[in-house]
Amino acid sequence: MHLPLSGTGSNTFTSKSQSLGYVTLLAAITAISGFLFGFDTAVINGVLLLLRRQFALSNFQTEAAASSLLLGCLLGAAGASMIGDRYGRKKSLIFSAVLFAVSSLGAAVANTVTAFSAARLVGGLAIGLASVLTPVYIAEISPSKNRGTLVSLNQLAIVIGILSAYLVNWRLLRLGDASWRWMLAVAAVPSLAFLVGLLAIPESPRWLISSGRLREGGGVLARIFGEQVAQEQITAINKAISSEEGSWREVFSLKMRKRLAVGIALALFSQITGINTVLYYGSIIASEHFPGQSPGRALAVNVIIGAVNLIFTIFAMVFLDRWGRRTILMTASGGMGFALGVLVIGLNIRNAPAALMLASILLYVAFFALGMGPGPWLIISEIYPTKVRSRAASIATSTLWSGTLLVTFTFLTLVNKLRLWGTFAIYGVLSLICFLYVWRVVPETKGRTLEQIQEAWGK
Repeated sequence: MHLPLSGTGSNTFTSKSQSLGYVTLLAAITAISGFLFGFDTAVINGVLLLLRRQFALSNFQTEAAASSLLLGCLLGAAGASMIGDRYGRKKSLIFSAVLFAVSSLGAAVANTVTAFSAARLVGGLAIGLASVLTPVYIAEISPSKNRGTLVSLNQLAIVIGILSAYLVNWRLLRLGDASWRWMLAVAAVPSLAFLVGLLAIPESPRWLISSGRLREGGGVLARIFGEQVAQEQITAINKAISSEEGSWREVFSLKMRKRLAVGIALALFSQITGINTVLYYGSIIASEHFPGQSPGRALAVNVIIGAVNLIFTIFAMVFLDRWGRRTILMTASGGMGFALGVLVIGLNIRNAPAALMLASILLYVAFFALGMGPGPWLIISEIYPTKVRSRAASIATSTLWSGTLLVTFTFLTLVNKLRLWGTFAIYGVLSLICFLYVWRVVPETKGRTLEQIQEAWGK
């Protein structure tokens, strides 16, 4: 028996190109959260230069100010599964859009470091929530052969947000002591755009079907894929869901342990290999550890780093679905280890050219963007069953933010104890360990539907 499909869109998108265009539009709208994620995390790079001077912050206070957002990210990611499963992906993302706007304006008008940190924590809640649910939403609406590219739109948006923050910081520095307020306030504009865009998108069809709203879920699938393909999708989704409990017990069940471990490990490796030391503290590294770097020049170097990050993220979007997830992740982690090795050697050579340092940092960022940036998010969105996807993704993403918080809160302290080269040597070794882990443990998911991936893991 065929499920009746609701909505006028069931016959609207009949060609593959129209279907892909519509799905791409939905992915692009939800990926605005990625832009806000990137902007809000990277804007601190320039803000810290001014806050550190204006409020005479110690290393510990600077780490705390930078980490307040990340604590919110951790809390938001931890609660994302409960909110996303109860209220749906769409409503939960709308809530995150409101939090983004409140945070950007609240941090911009803060008159104390405490108020600033509190506002940034609210922004972290938004990022944590969106960082779990945006990849999940995109994966749940995407055709299998395009899923890697479409989920990577979120990572592309993140790095566009990072580059935009660096450009804003660089251009607004001329406003003087108040420039950090304008750097933060700018994010209110894309927050509003995100909110308006979310009002126009449908709910995730897989969430609707798993919640018993078959007609609505079928209507969304028909609008995306056409009625014939929608019927096949509904059958596959129902078959997969019928074998799932959807409880925390299933998340930690024997059949889930390996894939849960893979998601957690990849999330952790993506952060403890040190990328955010460059993205968050790049201006401080340049101005305090490389001679002759003014704040303006340090922020200009950040723009170059952001541009490299963007260019290689675009490459990743092309090659993730061509080369596969494993190949990209091994190339990225191995390349990061090599680049950090060059940087460590350069830092130990007296009067080593600054160009060598910059080149090794850019190479490190390029390899990260090629694989360790988008790869873990994509695999986390793919390998879990529908009924527990947001819960398992929430655990993995919470681990990611824990790693980010750990690195961000300890970087300046480690540099003080181990010097810059010793700190980056640790991240280089961890990059090589990541390479070995992917090689030995991580499976390939390229070209499979979400339901086929579940069947493969279940064998």
